[in-house]
Amino acid sequence: MARRTLEAVRSLTDPWELGGIAIPNRVVLAPLAGIGNWFVRLQAKRYGAGLAFSEMISSFAIHYENPRTLDELLVIDPRERDAGPGGPVAMQLFGQDPEVMRAAAARVAEAGADMIDLNMGCPVPKVCKTGAGAALLKDPDTAVAVARAAAEGSGLPVTVKLRAEGFDVARRLVEEAGVAGITFHPRTVKVRHKGRPDYDLAAELVQALPVPVIVSGGMREAEHVRWAFEYTGAEAIMLARGSLGNPWLFEQVLGTREGEPEREEVLDEWAWVIDRAEEHLGPERATRYLRKFHPWYIERLGEAPSVQDGLQRAETLAEQRALIDGLRALTASAT
Repeated sequence: MARRTLEAVRSLTDPWELGGIAIPNRVVLAPLAGIGNWFVRLQAKRYGAGLAFSEMISSFAIHYENPRTLDELLVIDPRERDAGPGGPVAMQLFGQDPEVMRAAAARVAEAGADMIDLNMGCPVPKVCKTGAGAALLKDPDTAVAVARAAAEGSGLPVTVKLRAEGFDVARRLVEEAGVAGITFHPRTVKVRHKGRPDYDLAAELVQALPVPVIVSGGMREAEHVRWAFEYTGAEAIMLARGSLGNPWLFEQVLGTREGEPEREEVLDEWAWVIDRAEEHLGPERATRYLRKFHPWYIERLGEAPSVQDGLQRAETLAEQRALIDGLRALTASAT
């Protein structure tokens, strides 16, 4: 493909623009559902991400002022823009009602977001049955109306995240709704995260659209990420599940780290996550919330199932910290 040859000199460390907003490099944190709060975005920035997206947030929950949504999901911490290379923060919304989206987008702009991303690729049934997420791909007219409303309501650049079925809808979103960019996960809604992404389809979309395309899907190893960037000709690459409990992947992709983190480094990062969760949610809620985070670090350290069991059963944050401190003590005694 001609585009790959012409852009072979590009680097993931190059700055670029999305909707007129400067982004310091081409490695992006995905909107991780149920996970991508401010401190997860901050973690990605600390390790080099040039742009970070929030987790998927309901436009209806914002519009109807759900307290938890406003007090937790819409939080943008000033450290997010100062850590690592700096760079903007994007909030991802979902919803199928243009007028609700218009109002929600305005509220997101007031919260300090730099841009808005719309999820039109989520395959989860509870989202699709409302007509949102990937269901919008079956209703292009509504998809265009929702994207246009988000831009009008916020005054911010709007991007859209699509699955493979959204290939044809992408052009309409650009031409009729004026979206600033597309994130493309070249797997179908049906397969979700299984199977090999269709990077040829992604490369075709890159060449078909006049706006930046960010490619997502299957980005778990640095060498593969760099290959996908060059092969597709994408403007940027989005790391998602491969970065869970593995922020070092950002450094590896950007070429600032070669090897894997030492055990002590993993333990330090794990402790940092716990501290930030407590800061965000308070000790009681953080104790429950962190149960989804612990397995990532346990797996990276190669710990026994008994450690996982202990952390899941721990009733307080102090108990969780004590268990992790025990692992640190074992590490110190082994060196």
